[in-house]
Amino acid sequence: MRQVCHVQSLLPSGLRVEHVAIDGGEIVAVARSRSAASECPACGRASRRVHSRYLRCLADLPAHGRRVRIRLETRRFRCGGAGCRRKIFAERFDGGITQPFARRTSRLQGIVRHLGLALGGRPGQSLARRLLFPVSKDTLLRAVRSPTIAQPATPRIVGIDDWAWKRGHRYGTIVCDLERRRIIDVLPDREAATVEAWLTARPAIRVVSRDRGGAYGPAVSRALPEARQVADRWHLMENASSAFLDAVRRSMRSIRQALGATEINPALLTCAERIQYEGFLRREETNRTILVLFDAGTPIKAIVRRTGCSRQVVRRVVRGERDDVFRIRKSSLEPWLVRLNEEWAAGCRNGAELWRRLKRAGFKGSLRVVTEWATRRRRAEGECPVSCVSECSGPKM
Repeated sequence: MRQVCHVQSLLPSGLRVEHVAIDGGEIVAVARSRSAASECPACGRASRRVHSRYLRCLADLPAHGRRVRIRLETRRFRCGGAGCRRKIFAERFDGGITQPFARRTSRLQGIVRHLGLALGGRPGQSLARRLLFPVSKDTLLRAVRSPTIAQPATPRIVGIDDWAWKRGHRYGTIVCDLERRRIIDVLPDREAATVEAWLTARPAIRVVSRDRGGAYGPAVSRALPEARQVADRWHLMENASSAFLDAVRRSMRSIRQALGATEINPALLTCAERIQYEGFLRREETNRTILVLFDAGTPIKAIVRRTGCSRQVVRRVVRGERDDVFRIRKSSLEPWLVRLNEEWAAGCRNGAELWRRLKRAGFKGSLRVVTEWATRRRRAEGECPVSCVSECSGPKM
């Protein structure tokens, strides 16, 4: 059966279409509410006394490859309530049409929110532009954060964690509603009895997210024995990251020995690498001294006084967390050092010419790598800067 599609069915229900026009790449629809009255947002009394009118411009879902704009005729009403402080109020539309102060219809706002949840800021912004309702990344993030569905006032899923009134001196307990993503209460301390009393007064709580501290677990078990206790995501990630870093730190010496060279020739080091190598040797000597004193039974406080190192450094050395391996950063010039030394000994001291000769031989590195090598070589030999700019003989590309 053939059905006739009216323009009225394309707009949100509750609106009456007055006029539709196509303006370039946009479809502009002029509409107004079907209701003859509106309720005052302050006292809730319905009013039919119209004070004035103005137009609201709302973005709607795109249609037929064009953007859709709704010019919504909005009325201002006079409130007849004797005790109401608001004498004039703007017309409120149904929630399925739009929200107060919104610039988009509710159905378009729902798509914007789902797009922000699925893709985030910048990717969602790019896709929204292709879907013909351009929004910024900040708008997408605000739509994600804004509450869309009224949540129950009684919390059912809460998160409990420490709260520092003054870090290192005084701590409390912060309680958050994880469904509404809001802070419910801040308790004056982090004692188990305080948390237990707070939870006992709210028996509707079904899930409690907490850290692995010893105080909150027994309090939740006594106050809400039927509630489910879970570890919050932040502490799970934090504990997993700490365990991974500790495992890697204990094996760092073996890892660096596998990645770096075991034998260092100081004659082949550059000036900067030589300075780093000398610092590495000093640290190794300090580590050996601390380990010898610790093995001899010397207290940590005495080791600190004799070596001049801080207590933290001494403890790290004793625990084996300060071992290091000097490793030279590998360069793309390493396979070509013999060729470079031969060209240098033959009299070619220009970095650009050296790079051109290496490039003809198959070198894939950049000009900057070769010129930096030539500069370090000239400084090491103490040459005059004037001699380094002389051109070398030989063909050029």
